[in-house]
Amino acid sequence: MPADPPQAIRRALISVSDKTGLAELGRFLVARGIEILSTGGSARALAEAGVAVTEVSTHTGFPEIMDGRVKTLHPKIHGGILARRDLPAHHAAMQEHGIVEIDLVVVNLYPFEATRDSGADYETCVENIDIGGPAMLRAAAKNHAFVTIVTEPQDYAAVMSEIEAGNGTTSQDLRRRLAAAAYAHTAGYDAAIAAWLEGQRGEVFPQRIASAGRRQQILRYGENPHQQAALYVGGPPRPGVASARQLQGKELSYNNLNDTNAAFELVAEFEAPTVAIIKHANPCGVASAEALLPAYERALACDPVSAFGGIIALNRALDAATAAEIASLFAEVVIAPEIEEDARRILAEKKNLRVLQTGALPDPAEAGVVHTTIAGGFLTQNRDNGRICEADLRVVTKRGPTPGEMADMIFAFRVAKHVKSNAIVYVKDGATVGVGAGQMSRVDSSRVAAHKAEDAARAAGEDGSRTAGSVVASDAFFPFADGLLAAAAAGATAVIQPGGSMRDEEVIAAADEAGLAMVYTGMRHFRH
Repeated sequence: MPADPPQAIRRALISVSDKTGLAELGRFLVARGIEILSTGGSARALAEAGVAVTEVSTHTGFPEIMDGRVKTLHPKIHGGILARRDLPAHHAAMQEHGIVEIDLVVVNLYPFEATRDSGADYETCVENIDIGGPAMLRAAAKNHAFVTIVTEPQDYAAVMSEIEAGNGTTSQDLRRRLAAAAYAHTAGYDAAIAAWLEGQRGEVFPQRIASAGRRQQILRYGENPHQQAALYVGGPPRPGVASARQLQGKELSYNNLNDTNAAFELVAEFEAPTVAIIKHANPCGVASAEALLPAYERALACDPVSAFGGIIALNRALDAATAAEIASLFAEVVIAPEIEEDARRILAEKKNLRVLQTGALPDPAEAGVVHTTIAGGFLTQNRDNGRICEADLRVVTKRGPTPGEMADMIFAFRVAKHVKSNAIVYVKDGATVGVGAGQMSRVDSSRVAAHKAEDAARAAGEDGSRTAGSVVASDAFFPFADGLLAAAAAGATAVIQPGGSMRDEEVIAAADEAGLAMVYTGMRHFRH
């Protein structure tokens, strides 16, 4: 890679949508004898700040036309940016056509994503697609051997510092870093526009897919200390861990972020006050009640051993009484739409506890896509936004479920959607009493869940297992009757499952023989 010498800044072009720090930058440049060319709103903002500026239309001798759609698309602009300073032929062309060098380009783009997210109509969104900005930005980035390109106000300080320290010049290292950032900026901008246009057509899986994110945080490490990691945000807004306000506690880790996302998406499934406790992306307790405190107590009771060091998610504003109980447990993260002031004061005593406030809940029915990387590419699919209600269910056994069993089955199936496959979830009276996750066979998941329920009952000094009199949900069909029989042996009285096995009749017969009620959902919830 050839070394580029420091490049003097004599003339700057400024055209920005985001005016943050603009006046300070303009004053700095003028104080160092740097001429400023600018357009429209940027020129007005600079002039109002007392900064001497030349309008681009004055510089080019050509007015802005078509409501500002054409203003910087001119040879005197792009020639000044793209000219190679080391080629005599380029200097000759500049002299022949009255073009002068532009050494610093400060550009950020029309706020397309903000316009899209505001719910603006189609025409308004189209008008907020920038054309001249990306053209200048890419031109300057291409010619970074000679031109400094700045796309983010947060980089102004670094540029001013280099100009100050370098006696009016910028370094090769800075110009190359900013050029890479510029191409990432335009790539993300174009990706957002492409995704929006495809969405307007109803296209979920276009021929080419582009996605982009903005780095929000460098993490200490990834899933393990030898892995590097970072958090990026991007795409249509969705309330959750990435957009949450952290009120206190240590920096969130990679695993914290992943588990907290799983927890918050789970509690959003429920209308009643609900608490979920998550460990390693799987729920170890979920409960709904008339208020948060009893919901928390019942969620914790499901598996208090696994809850130690877990993530606690709530779908209501966290109140003081519930916060006091949470404070008695060692937890990594608490996340809720709101945290009441009294609750904040209580949790503040746990200085290492991370407390997140999101302002809203994600919509579990909202459409969207998710990606999973594989060697040489990635898989993409719709978010699992499937939900069932009583009207969707088909009773397949001789005995139909009671109203209480029906309510618990719907609850259990919603929880099973958020449990790693093979998933088995036992529920009684709106609370999980046993969860079996990630086993290689469904019968093993049934047994693991029942075993954990027995352990929790024994630790609480109770006789028998908490799964007695419960309902059980399976995320996919029972391929054999053994998984269902294991649930019956644990004391379950009703079963909810998708159905669709070649041995459905065998499984139904086993349920009838055991006196179970069973319903089919017709919907599967694998989660890998």
